[in-house]
Amino acid sequence: MESSAAEAAISAEPDAQKKIANRLRRAHGQLGALITTVESGAGCRDVVHQLAAVSKALDRAGFLVISEAMRECLLDPDAAGSPQSEEIEKLFLSLA
Repeated sequence: MESSAAEAAISAEPDAQKKIANRLRRAHGQLGALITTVESGAGCRDVVHQLAAVSKALDRAGFLVISEAMRECLLDPDAAGSPQSEEIEKLFLSLA
């Protein structure tokens, strides 16, 4: 995957980076629980509920990444490395 201006904006904001990492850790934990659930032979309902939780956690992390890129673009649209609106739109649609 190529490095983009939007990726650079995240590393410039330690608070945002921490929030994103926390969301990804939560998804990681949920995924581990999901694997354990599947391996234990749990029912379809339990598996689907946990799949939905993992998916939602990943989506929230992705949207936080994009919102940080949007914030960076709005604060200083002419800054070197600031994501362009077309790039942000493409990233947003990739999560849709």
